[in-house]
Amino acid sequence: MAEKDRLGRRGEDVAADWLEDQGFTLLHRNWRCAEGELDLIARRARLTVFVEVKTRSSTAFGHPFEAITGEKAARLRRLVAEWCRAYGPVRGETRIDAIAVLDAWNVTPSIEHLAGVV
Repeated sequence: MAEKDRLGRRGEDVAADWLEDQGFTLLHRNWRCAEGELDLIARRARLTVFVEVKTRSSTAFGHPFEAITGEKAARLRRLVAEWCRAYGPVRGETRIDAIAVLDAWNVTPSIEHLAGVV
């Protein structure tokens, strides 16, 4: 596995643990369909969140959130629609969030959560 893939996987692990610490239950990790992949899908009470995780070792080439372009946001909306077609309508509120993870290999990585990014 390439180093960038290991870093991305570690970032998703950190984000998943953080969501669970916030009271969410993970429903899916790396859910895939023909349209692409949703990193994390989690639920807390009547809220279902679809989470895009962006991991960087530093901000030397920009903040992780900068990687979420208009095109990426549109793809995330399409992926959520595909997930709903596959699993049925979501009861309650849905939201697309982003989590940025910096310094993922540190004992205490930096985590930023942006709710309702799309």
